[in-house]
Amino acid sequence: MTTSDLSEESRLVATSSSGTNQSGSANPMGMEAGELVAEGVCAWFSGRLVLADVDLHMERQRVTALIGPSGCGKSTFLRILNRMHETINGAELAGSVELNGEDIYSPTQRATTVRRHIGMVFQRPNPFPAMTIEQNVLSGLRFNRIKTSNKNDVVEEALTKAGLWTEVRDRLSNLGGALSGGQQQRLCIARALAVRPSVLLMDEPCSALDPASTLRIEQTISEIREEVTVVIVTHNMQQANRVSDTCAFFLSENGKPGHIVEVGPTTKMFSDPDDPRTLDYVNGRFG
Repeated sequence: MTTSDLSEESRLVATSSSGTNQSGSANPMGMEAGELVAEGVCAWFSGRLVLADVDLHMERQRVTALIGPSGCGKSTFLRILNRMHETINGAELAGSVELNGEDIYSPTQRATTVRRHIGMVFQRPNPFPAMTIEQNVLSGLRFNRIKTSNKNDVVEEALTKAGLWTEVRDRLSNLGGALSGGQQQRLCIARALAVRPSVLLMDEPCSALDPASTLRIEQTISEIREEVTVVIVTHNMQQANRVSDTCAFFLSENGKPGHIVEVGPTTKMFSDPDDPRTLDYVNGRFG
């Protein structure tokens, strides 16, 4: 599948951690914790193979951590999972990704629809700075043309799930960009959760945050896992051990493209993995 550029509207929706369908109606892919299955995924940038033959089953209501050294394809794979890979000029991919049995790259699936059901939280917080806290939370609904009978309930629910409601409930009309870094990241999580995705992708969401903010986001991950499947990229092995049920160890070595060395339950991956390179990595002996 050769990728193509999205429209300006689609790029805006991608930045907002969500997608759309034209009617705003429910889609068979979404509205409950989803199951993602990737098979034979390969990725190229300008003809260079950067990710090879990735097979990964991300179970519903579970947290899957993608671990491995920088440059091994973790973030590229994460972006493939909600069709953001195709926003990059010269990017190509092969293989398949299914959400609840539906091919997200099917010609009948709009990229923006996919992103509604597979949301994204980025490494650096990206609230809309000119919007209020409330407007930020509701922006995904507006972009997706999703109607709701009570916007106040949506705002409170999303901010509560993101662990931010008690801190901002008396200043919802303040600008989102005026919040602290940790609060901005939780606002981005609330914005993504407001459209009720099936899967939430998180690309090193705590890397720029202080320990207290990191702890709160980890608590949020634990609290939402029953409602939304989480896939997180992290370089923090303690964090991966704390928050995930399953770990996938990615590696790129000796000029080879990134690939998965092994996948397994987190407890096993950190104590008795099948491949000695996995044990070396999680114990900080390289990477």
